[in-house]
Amino acid sequence: MNTIHSRVKSRRTESSLGAEREHFDKQQLSSISKAINSTETPVKEKHARRIILGTHREKGAYTFWSYALGFPLASNSILSWKFCHVLHKVLRDGHRNVRHKGNLHDKYGQLVFLYSKLLCTKLEFHVKRPTIPPNLEVTDEVLERTAGTDINNVFQLTVEVFDYLDTELRLAETVIRQLNTSIAISTLTSGQCRLSPLIQVIQDCSHLYHYTVKLLFKLHACLPADTLQGHRERFHDQFHSLKTFFNKARDMMYFKRLIQIPKLPDSPPNFLHAASLAKHVKPVVVMANEDEPEQQDDDDDDPEPLIEVSDFATSSVQEIDIFDQAFGPANGGFDDRDLQIESLKRDLELLRADLERVKAEAQRYITQLKSQINSLEAELEEQRAQKQHALVENEQLRMELEATQWDHTVISLVCAERAQATEQRYNKLKEKHTELVASHAELLRKSADTVKMLSATQQTQEEVERTKHQLSFEIDRIKQEADMKLEEQKFEMEKLKRELEEKMAEVMRIKATLQSSEKVSSDSMTALQAEKERLMRSVSEKEAELSSLRQTAQVQQSSLQQERERSSRELGDLQGKLQEKEQLKQKLLEEQFALLQGTITEAENIIQDAVAKLDDPLHVRCTSSPDYLVSRAEATLGSIDKVKKGHADYLSNMGDAGGLLRALTQFSHLAADTIVNGSATAHMAPVDHADRLTENCRGCATQSLQYLKDLKSKTTLQRADPASVRIIVQKILHLGQVRKIRAPLKLLIITRFVSSSLESIRAHSTTSQIQNSVGVLMQCMDLAIRMLIIASTDLQKEIVESGRGAATIKEFYAKNSRWTEGLISAAKAVGWGATEMVESADKVVLHTGKYEELIVCSHEIAASTAQLVAASKVKADRNSKKLSVLQQASRHVNEMAANVVGSTRTGQEHLEEKDTMDFSGMSLIKLRKEEMESQV
Repeated sequence: MNTIHSRVKSRRTESSLGAEREHFDKQQLSSISKAINSTETPVKEKHARRIILGTHREKGAYTFWSYALGFPLASNSILSWKFCHVLHKVLRDGHRNVRHKGNLHDKYGQLVFLYSKLLCTKLEFHVKRPTIPPNLEVTDEVLERTAGTDINNVFQLTVEVFDYLDTELRLAETVIRQLNTSIAISTLTSGQCRLSPLIQVIQDCSHLYHYTVKLLFKLHACLPADTLQGHRERFHDQFHSLKTFFNKARDMMYFKRLIQIPKLPDSPPNFLHAASLAKHVKPVVVMANEDEPEQQDDDDDDPEPLIEVSDFATSSVQEIDIFDQAFGPANGGFDDRDLQIESLKRDLELLRADLERVKAEAQRYITQLKSQINSLEAELEEQRAQKQHALVENEQLRMELEATQWDHTVISLVCAERAQATEQRYNKLKEKHTELVASHAELLRKSADTVKMLSATQQTQEEVERTKHQLSFEIDRIKQEADMKLEEQKFEMEKLKRELEEKMAEVMRIKATLQSSEKVSSDSMTALQAEKERLMRSVSEKEAELSSLRQTAQVQQSSLQQERERSSRELGDLQGKLQEKEQLKQKLLEEQFALLQGTITEAENIIQDAVAKLDDPLHVRCTSSPDYLVSRAEATLGSIDKVKKGHADYLSNMGDAGGLLRALTQFSHLAADTIVNGSATAHMAPVDHADRLTENCRGCATQSLQYLKDLKSKTTLQRADPASVRIIVQKILHLGQVRKIRAPLKLLIITRFVSSSLESIRAHSTTSQIQNSVGVLMQCMDLAIRMLIIASTDLQKEIVESGRGAATIKEFYAKNSRWTEGLISAAKAVGWGATEMVESADKVVLHTGKYEELIVCSHEIAASTAQLVAASKVKADRNSKKLSVLQQASRHVNEMAANVVGSTRTGQEHLEEKDTMDFSGMSLIKLRKEEMESQV
């Protein structure tokens, strides 16, 4: 009997378990089909809650995945969207074994894609970091243990959290953007269908934001700030996006009754200041009562019973039903037990309503308690942060107190020495200032005397020049008169000779006639003889006239010879006077040169005094700002231009040295000022910059003294050139205003523009114009050589590789942004100049431009190339071979620019010679104007 009873019991147990499993499957299928459907309504919480309870009951999501795999997700976007929502909730709140287990083109397609990507990211993150639960609710201690002490692990975890938060924010931004562009609002079911998954996104984002702040403060405590520049920028972008998302969600009616969204601070935390961690408050999300008011659908099944009815009661009811079916109900179909059953059912319904009310009240109390717990945790975090902030401030005050005590002991010993050294330095500077003022006044007096002497010398020289011009004019006039008389005499002699030749020819013709006549007739001999005698007499008369004319010519030639001798004597007297004037002029030139030597000597003394201050120990305490150094260097460059102009004027007219003297005086003072202020600026600069600036100051002094030495000697006066001084001053100027760069050069576009310009020339120009314009454009092609591009690119790579260290190229450019901007500006200037030159050449060929534009563009390219080389030299090694290659390419570009200018001017002159003026439509005033311009 026991065996039979046990078998019957086991069979009953198996049947009950099967029925229970069938009931569970039926319930799960109903919940899944009602939660994930194609109706555009939000997922109800009770269906999702039953699915989540089912995962905990079977310790996995086998039932959920078996039904979910049969959904046509690829053909219905709303179905896919709801599936992602339910899967998100299951991954967050379901059993931990849940994670061990499509192409849409309508309005939900992009949302489904982003939601799927978010879920994949969430799965990958939590599989890789199993210590962090899917709901992301962990304490700071667990986060610290997950990050560990290895800085590489902390860095990698920060990047993963960044990616996680990016996918969350991207989904939220897309949903809100579609909601703004469509007619759906948060009070409609279509809008709520899109907004309902954002509740889990808000919960995730609050925790991820807190993790990001903690991890970034930990990274900044171990790594330099420059290395984490990219992390800070990425956090700032996510902070502003998250703040915008929270603000928009907080204003929507749908979220106000479901979730309490925290407020983020107005500005992101300052990770460069460690004390800012104390001001950080963890954002806390508070969920409202999850029992949302829902209308009971017609097809909803009965609520899930919280108390299971015993098997005994079920079997009893079944037995009673079988008995009633077999024998019929007692008492004619009516029994007292039926009334009891009905009353018990009504009581059960009342009890169930009371139980639901108690559950709702308990849930409300739980929510309130959770909000209080969250507020207390926030207060606790704030108290901890204040405590840490107080500890940090206490440590800082203690260190400041120790430093103040030490400074107080040191200051009392140093004050006396500083006061004495300052007094001595002040006295020496005062004496030097007095000497400089006296020397400046003396130079001004000498300059005034020089100007007076120059004015008198110029007047004398002008008188000599006027006398010389008058004498040369008189001599030319006498020569012209003598030449005219001689030409007249020669003309008369030639005329007489021609007449004599004609007479002789006539005589010979007559003789021939006579000879022929003698043969014909002897009777006419007498007549011919008489004619011959007459002709002979006429010949003798002509010879007498010729002799008289010869005598007259001889007399005139003798008188002309006397006139020439008299003119030569007068010319000799004038040359003597001119030699005296030349001697006076030479004496004046020597005086001018002596005055120039004195000015140069004084300028050398000023620059040597400035160089001596570089090694003066008292000058070490002097400082200067880079802005003032830049202004002094620019003024020095301007004075160099004036010196160069004065030098050219002096070489063209050595009798006037006033401009050169004034320019040298100004240059010496400005150069000395630049050297002193450069050294003073170097005292505040880093070591490498200070050494380079001091070396350039010494180089400026050396080159200036060498240039003054060349000016001081007559042998080297002609070839003296301040170009080396200009270069070293420009280096000082560039060191004063350090510029930075990233970007490659863009000169390869010149070849394409030049080729198109050549095609335009062949299509629109004549043969001579093609020859001239092609010559100009070929020079432009030579200018746009690839050597400059290759050299600059190689040097830039060398600079980046040698200077970036462990950082990336992008980080190097971001760190040296000012230098990058300077190099970009120079490269753009070179490319712009080349483009403008090609366009100007094209306009010249089409007769719509001017040749002067080509010349200006060539000068712009040369200047931009110099700026590019200077910007590259700021970061390059001075012994770099690639820097030498770049400088050689720059010199080649300058030579090509000079060739362009020469070819342009040659072509312009050639066209001007061939261009004939049309005077038919010009007035008299325009004709006179063109005549004057042609003479000029």
